Amino acid sequence: MTIDYAIITTGGKQYRVREGDTVSVETLDGEIGSDFIFDRVLMTSISGKLTIGAPAVKGAKVVGQIAEHGKADKVIALRYKNKTRQRVKRGHRQPFTSITIKSISLK
Repeated sequence: MTIDYAIITTGGKQYRVREGDTVSVETLDGEIGSDFIFDRVLMTSISGKLTIGAPAVKGAKVVGQIAEHGKADKVIALRYKNKTRQRVKRGHRQPFTSITIKSISLK
């Protein structure tokens, strides 16, 4: 039994995905429940056959459904200089989109 998977790129990052996986990626446009097609697929493994793109696999696509939009946990950045009473505290919450992978196909 082979497990089909693909390596996609979005938001400047690469993700290894399988059908049924839920991945959090950089914010994407779209409504919750709508489909999103990733056509920049770097590699696929379907039925044990490995296909590597140069740089992308022609005819390959990964279809996912947008599950939610949200913000990640807060990250605190603190800058401090001793003896001078200087301190700067900043927080940041990175927005993300959760996507559930529906299908991986290769034409």
